Amino acid sequence: MTSSDLARAESLIARIPDFPEPGILFRDISPLLADGAAMRTVIDALVAPFAGAFDVIAGVEARGFLLAGAAAVAAGVGMVPIRKAGKLPRPAAAVSYDLEYGQATIEMAADLPTGTRVLLVDDVLATGGTLRAAQRLLEELGYVVAGTAVLMELADLRGQEVCGPVHTVFTV
Repeated sequence: MTSSDLARAESLIARIPDFPEPGILFRDISPLLADGAAMRTVIDALVAPFAGAFDVIAGVEARGFLLAGAAAVAAGVGMVPIRKAGKLPRPAAAVSYDLEYGQATIEMAADLPTGTRVLLVDDVLATGGTLRAAQRLLEELGYVVAGTAVLMELADLRGQEVCGPVHTVFTV
């Protein structure tokens, strides 16, 4: 993985103005995910700082699943989902958090031994609320948060002030 590989991968992120509402510049990672070489580059970049420090990867619904699954395969470890409330047949814990427009809840099953080192992965760090809730959920279940990594950080929203240090592949 070279800086030119990362630059190429980043160039594949489509920018859609005024979506989902006027004034928002949406960044669509679908073209990046569709390119095998670019996908491998960003997956390697997501997990590299944590090599050897985690036992499993947790992905946050929904795009976090895509990245976490690929990262788990690349790292040779398992993957566990962190789901929106009501999606798991046997949730063991739930954490609610505030959104700009209300509240949300995420859940997770207790499928791992206590003390398991978990790398938390998602697609975007914005305000940090979702990632902080996911970190709390892992801790509540007795797991160790080995690190948190995202594909892209929206730095102006200052999410790391809410959820602590996050490894980001791209900062916008």
